[in-house]
Amino acid sequence: MRFPIGTKFIRYSRAEKQVETVVDIYTTRNNAGDVVKVRYVATHEFLDQEVADYDIPEVTIARSEIVEEETA
Repeated sequence: MRFPIGTKFIRYSRAEKQVETVVDIYTTRNNAGDVVKVRYVATHEFLDQEVADYDIPEVTIARSEIVEEETA
């Protein structure tokens, strides 16, 4: 898994540029124990509420603009 929990990104496919944050990683394995599918769960704010998207492929985050954390 390339993107750890807490990674912030902005999707290019959205009309509004919203900062989304990875909050969980779902991994699907077959009977042999091999990883078959990896999906990310990300949240963003909409009308002052947290909205979650439960089916984000790794490629979507890789194509997105990664937001760097500001250190003060």
